[in-house]
Amino acid sequence: MTRASGAGASAPGIPVLIVEDDPVAAAAHTLYVEREPGFHAAGTVHSCADALRFLERARAAGTPVGLTLLDLYLPDGHGLQLCRTLRAAGHTTDVIAVTSARDLAMVRQAVSAGVVQYLLKPFSAAALHDRLERYARYRDSLGRTGEATGQDEVDQAFALLRTPERSTLPKGLSAPTLDTVAGVLREAATGLSAAAAGAAAGVSRITARRYLEHLVDTGLAAREPQYGNVGRPELCYRWKGDGSTAGRRG
Repeated sequence: MTRASGAGASAPGIPVLIVEDDPVAAAAHTLYVEREPGFHAAGTVHSCADALRFLERARAAGTPVGLTLLDLYLPDGHGLQLCRTLRAAGHTTDVIAVTSARDLAMVRQAVSAGVVQYLLKPFSAAALHDRLERYARYRDSLGRTGEATGQDEVDQAFALLRTPERSTLPKGLSAPTLDTVAGVLREAATGLSAAAAGAAAGVSRITARRYLEHLVDTGLAAREPQYGNVGRPELCYRWKGDGSTAGRRG
């Protein structure tokens, strides 16, 4: 089944097609995209055939899809074969592979097929936010007319797609849990206590506090006392960073 976004052709930002056969995952990815400034979900489909039809209709209507979030294992074919079919048909949509496939040979094939980024499942909203933000900056860098001033400008454009190498985390901290806690804090409308952040992230209050303090130490979060009616004030944490936790650890 194909779901067209209610945003329509006039929706602001980069139109994104979500290609995912798992309905729950498809709904989550669509929600993440809709929350991302500068992007909107143009549609959600669950197969190679539906993806190709959607992209053909969008191109014919003069509203081509800018970016496709593509699961590689689809019921009627492989996502990388779909990439090759799209390129042969002249489609210019960029592709971010969103998949559980960890085989390095598959990663090499994805690069050969023109995939601009590769995101492993399961991932947090923070991880997808980082990829989309980098992709938007990459598009902006190449959106100007004329020629590049030199190799440095070309290198800079490609570097925007790369996630910086993650430095070593303090002992006892893990990258996936850090991404989860950071995502919880980023999405909170107001600041969170360690207990509230832990409950939302599925970890203990003590564990959440260690990760929250690390985010404070790296400048991605701020802490401030929250005064109640009685007793000592409780520390409240709020998100202040504008990027992913990647590359700012250690």
